[in-house]
Amino acid sequence: MWVKRDDLTSFAGGNKVRKLEHLVGEAEAAGATVLVTSGGVQSNHARMTAAAAAVRGLRAVLVLSGEPDPARPGNLALEELFGARVVVVPPGADVDARVAAVADELRAAGEVPAVLPLGGSTATGARGYLACAAELSEQLPDLRTVVAAVGSGGTMAGLVAGLGAERVLGVDTGAVPDPAERVTTLATALGATPGRLDLRRDQVGPGYGALTEAGATAMTTAARTEGLVLEPVYTAKALAGLTAAVADGTIRPGHRTVFLHSGGLPGLFGHPHAARLAGDLLARS
Repeated sequence: MWVKRDDLTSFAGGNKVRKLEHLVGEAEAAGATVLVTSGGVQSNHARMTAAAAAVRGLRAVLVLSGEPDPARPGNLALEELFGARVVVVPPGADVDARVAAVADELRAAGEVPAVLPLGGSTATGARGYLACAAELSEQLPDLRTVVAAVGSGGTMAGLVAGLGAERVLGVDTGAVPDPAERVTTLATALGATPGRLDLRRDQVGPGYGALTEAGATAMTTAARTEGLVLEPVYTAKALAGLTAAVADGTIRPGHRTVFLHSGGLPGLFGHPHAARLAGDLLARS
């Protein structure tokens, strides 16, 4: 097994920088002066959007769903460092409506907002992982399977468009109710005919953001065998899905396999159960 270290990209690391390369270019071409996006309070996409905006001399407004935390841990601290304006809305609120309202306010103030969708998952954003698929094909021509966490769908869609559905195993993290439909739609928009997706939905557990027993085991194993740090929301569930695929024979010894490490380390330090997580993992020692 090989690991594709997309956690080592710029902007504090993570897969979203590949999407933002295309999304921010599109926004600048349209004359944008401010980037507006949304996510959870520890959204990696939001953090990286703030960083990308800072690099390109744009403003950023982030509409984040969750409970406000005066300590501003994890990604929240980095967003402040990058100079973004953060708008926190309570759980269950209509985030899309708030994003639209923020965009209207900015237009009224003379700004030109570019609204980037949840996770940066549009056909434009997914082109970043079409490029990643080309990289993987060059680096490992005999690649049999690449395993990736599936949130809003853009990462898997780009990989499927570039490698074919038969060489991509997606592990659903529970971020959206319709991951297969989203991946298929985005891959089709990239010119692919995706066919039947290989998408595991057995690692979601209690829901999006919730650490599972299998995820905790994956985190411990990666850390204590390779010094590889995973986080509870995406990468821990992805590696747990890979482990389950080996156990049920979907992935077999001798098959050249790549685990896509999509980043997210800052979010680990802002996870609501970070202290409990540390205690649980210590108890396993």
